[in-house]
Amino acid sequence: MFAISDHRLNPTSELDLTALGLEMYDFIIRLYPVCRSITGNGVRETLQAIREYVNLEIREVPSGTRVLDWTVPPEWNIRAAYIKDPSGRKILDFANSNLHVVGYSIPVHQKMSLENLKPHLFTLPDRPKAIPYRTSYYQKDWGFCLAHAQFEQLIDGEYEVFIDSTLEPGSLCYGEAYLPGNLDEEVLISTHVCHPSLCNDNLSGIAVATFLARSLAGRSRRYSYRFLFVPGTIGPITWLAFNQSRTNSIRYGMVLACVGDDGPFTYKRSRQDKAEIDRIVSHVLATSGKEYEIRRFIPYGYDERQYCSPGFNLPVGCLMRTPHGEFEEYHNSDDDLNFVQAEALAGSLHQCFRIVEVIERNHSFLNTAPYGEPQLGKRGLYDGTEEQRHALLWVLNYSDGSHSLLDIAELSNLNFSIVAEAADRLLARGLLKEADKKSLES
Repeated sequence: MFAISDHRLNPTSELDLTALGLEMYDFIIRLYPVCRSITGNGVRETLQAIREYVNLEIREVPSGTRVLDWTVPPEWNIRAAYIKDPSGRKILDFANSNLHVVGYSIPVHQKMSLENLKPHLFTLPDRPKAIPYRTSYYQKDWGFCLAHAQFEQLIDGEYEVFIDSTLEPGSLCYGEAYLPGNLDEEVLISTHVCHPSLCNDNLSGIAVATFLARSLAGRSRRYSYRFLFVPGTIGPITWLAFNQSRTNSIRYGMVLACVGDDGPFTYKRSRQDKAEIDRIVSHVLATSGKEYEIRRFIPYGYDERQYCSPGFNLPVGCLMRTPHGEFEEYHNSDDDLNFVQAEALAGSLHQCFRIVEVIERNHSFLNTAPYGEPQLGKRGLYDGTEEQRHALLWVLNYSDGSHSLLDIAELSNLNFSIVAEAADRLLARGLLKEADKKSLES
């Protein structure tokens, strides 16, 4: 007999969850200095670090490879960059912050006037102390980013600019971890790995996905799980181009991004709008006791828009805290180690555990004593809290083969865990039996 309680994923105590949060935060500290982009050695270094926690396959796709309507770009790497003022003093140095250089800047070494330099300088006038994050992936150009307060101190004269970078044939790399389950149907978890020293966007997603994968790897699984650590946009497009037939197996999916700040949870539904993953996350957040928001799908944002493009239309939503572009630290140097919190990371991982718990434990059952209400007391079931007793009655009444435990949790407004525990107890007393063949195979 399949015991759904075997698939509980929550840590055993608040102490466990706190420890996981601190461990994830330390992982972010380690990866924070690495200069990541959509290609290059920074991505490789990041994937190698993830590999220490998860059995990760690192894929390399050569530059120039056609992937759907896109082409894998040349590989970009950078060693050093600086600007020297007219006195020869180094006023900006890539070694101090990898945000100082526009991502994918071509190599340059020349002297120029401030007037000619200014079009290559980027600041945030409304956030004068922060360094912006800028890229030029698909247009050959170069540039520097600096605090607006520093920009306003620049004097006329001749400046030396230097960027020691390469833009040449190489490859795009991404990480893939596959955890086989009893079923071939898959749960897809995807997160982007292309941003440099930005903690919430998206070292937080990398950390939570890594530790979720590590936890799942050590447990029995009903479903198979596929974790993708990919550069934004071009990464999922590349994976989809080579795995189009495999997408038919994806039953649930989530993109993880911006899950390390202290904002309330936000879930963006899949393009399908009412896919089971959308219902699951909505229920989990509604019963979390915390503030949350559910949003409809829109065709911009993170990589969910690739998985949800109309040709694929996969059941993939996006789990966030404060959404991209809606926190002042977004895409600038204030998205640093002070902005993310170990407690928030732990809370995000906890909600992921709860989501996976519903995915793993959601079944349909048949009441074996459907004529009248069976006597619970003589079976030792009429104990526990009032909520637990109510859950038993809800499960008995709606276990008619056409309602899943998620359906019952939604109808009753009870936490899924309470409903699933009630089903466990009723199964053990012979008052329920499996209703579908797929559950028996599990």
